[in-house]
Amino acid sequence: MDDVDLGGRRLHLAIGMFDGVHLGHQSVIEAAVHSANARSAMSGVLTFWPHPSALFRPEDPTRQIMDPVSKARLFIELGADLVIEQPFNRSFSGVTAEEFLPYLRKRLPGLESIYVGENWRFGRGRVGDVSLLVSLARREGVDVVSMPRLQFNGEAISSSRIREALTEGRIEEANSLLGRHYFTRGVVTAGRGLGRTIGFPTLNLPWSGDLRPRYGVYGVRLRDPEQTGSEWFRGVANYGVRPTVEDAGDRPLLEVHVLEERCPFDAGAALQVEWLFFVRPETRFSGVEELQAQIARDCDQARSRFFNS
Repeated sequence: MDDVDLGGRRLHLAIGMFDGVHLGHQSVIEAAVHSANARSAMSGVLTFWPHPSALFRPEDPTRQIMDPVSKARLFIELGADLVIEQPFNRSFSGVTAEEFLPYLRKRLPGLESIYVGENWRFGRGRVGDVSLLVSLARREGVDVVSMPRLQFNGEAISSSRIREALTEGRIEEANSLLGRHYFTRGVVTAGRGLGRTIGFPTLNLPWSGDLRPRYGVYGVRLRDPEQTGSEWFRGVANYGVRPTVEDAGDRPLLEVHVLEERCPFDAGAALQVEWLFFVRPETRFSGVEELQAQIARDCDQARSRFFNS
C-alpha cells in the first residue's frame, strides 16, 4: 500500500475482504461512515485482492462472489469517501500481527479508528484477533470498533454461506443474505440470432464470474447501470453452456429474454442484470422444438411470479 494523502483529515477505516458486501459487511462499513460523518472526518474501506487463498492455495482458491470494481462501487454507494485495495501478495502476507498497526499508521497518518467484524483475523498466519487488535491499537492511539455477526434464520451471515446458496441455485436466499439482489454487469454482444428465430430474442452477455451460480433459468430484471434511476425491465435469463444448441463447454453465457413489449437494449449496450428467482436447472433437450416449448413455459412461470405476486 502506498502512502495516502488524507489532506489533514482524520480517517475512520473499515477493514475486511468484504466479498459480496453482504449485510454483515454493510454494518461494518456503515458504522465507519456514520462515525466519520458525525466528526466531519473521512470514511474509508481497506480491502484486499486477490483472496489470500490464491496465494496459499493456488490449486483451489476460494471463488469470489464479486470482482474488485463492483465491490468498490458498492463501498462508494454505502458512503465511503476512500477505497484502498491492498494487493495480497507474498510481501504483505509476511506482515505480523504486531507490525500491522504501525504498517497502517505509516501509510495512513490520519488514522483515528478501525472498524471490523468480531471474527476478523489479521497478521501473518492469521494469529491476530479483535482483542489483540484493541491492545495494539491502544498503543497507537487508534480506536477499534468490532461489529457483531448478523444472523439470518438462526445462522450467521457469511460469504461462504452465500457462495453455497449461489452454487445451488438458491438465489432468493443469497439475496436475503446480501441485503440486495445479486447482479451481473456486462456489455451486450451480438449472438447467432437463434432466439429470435424461435420467437424468444435474447440479449447475450458473455459473463462467467469467478464464482459461477448454478447453471439454469432465472427470473431477472435489467437496466442501463450508467443511468441513475433508469427504468427496470423484467426478463427470463438462461445462464449456462446451452447444451441443446451449442454446448459451449467451459464458456458460460448469460442470455436474457425481455418480457416487456419493448426492449431498448441492443449489441454494445451496458447492462446490469439482477437475479431474482430460480426457475429450473439448465437442461439438454432433444431438439430446438422441445427447447422452444420449454422456454414458453419458463416465460409463463416468470410472468406469473412478476405480475401476480
